[in-house]
Amino acid sequence: MKLIRFRYKGKVQIGVVKGMEVTGLRGSLNDGFDEIDVHYPLSNVELLPPTEPTKVVCIGLNYREHIEEIGAIIPETPIFFLKPPSSVVGHENAIIYPKGAERVDYEGELAIVIKSKMKDVPEDKALEHIWGLSCFNDVTERAFVSKNPLLLTLSKGFDTFGPIGPYLVTDLDPNNLNIKTYLNGQVMQSDNTKNCVFSVQKILHYLSTCMTLYPGDIVATGTPKGIAPMQPGDVVEVEIEGLGKLRNRVEQPVN
Repeated sequence: MKLIRFRYKGKVQIGVVKGMEVTGLRGSLNDGFDEIDVHYPLSNVELLPPTEPTKVVCIGLNYREHIEEIGAIIPETPIFFLKPPSSVVGHENAIIYPKGAERVDYEGELAIVIKSKMKDVPEDKALEHIWGLSCFNDVTERAFVSKNPLLLTLSKGFDTFGPIGPYLVTDLDPNNLNIKTYLNGQVMQSDNTKNCVFSVQKILHYLSTCMTLYPGDIVATGTPKGIAPMQPGDVVEVEIEGLGKLRNRVEQPVN
């Protein structure tokens, strides 16, 4: 099932995508919903981020070739950091190139959206707490963090640095999906989530021992080899098997 949050004629709604049509839903993604007899052409709605998280948790150093690419060592436990919810934007929204930035990179990733409260959840129960999967771009100001690793939150946390979408897709195995990132139509990253150091269930179990994950929270599971900078005017797309293609243009700040 492909679930979406969308805006139509100024009203924010939720729906399910069926082919090129959206069927409206009554209720909420967190509390349950039912289909209603309301339908819209998919091309006529504005897609919003499929979730409104309390936090965005990102995993670093999870694809083996990317670890080799940057000369790091394979971690013994998942390495994670946080992005603020204010970084989250949706499909076709702009990524704003910050003033003073020197190098802004894409990082295509698989995102997990949490369905139910998670605290100290055993690894073999972790997948039961997943609402669905989506495409994510962990946009990063690389120069800041290269100069000072303590600036990781700054380099990752700018407004618009967390694009997610276009859909929230249920009932797929998160541990065996092809992932690609395109820059201006050229494939820059290509891998499969089966090549991650840590499985999704191991990540969620580990995180839940450190913090409480709430419905709607986003867990981004790391980026493959092939990170590179973007410039204003570039178009970046993250495509994951069964999840569609997240598309965003890089733009200069308005002021």
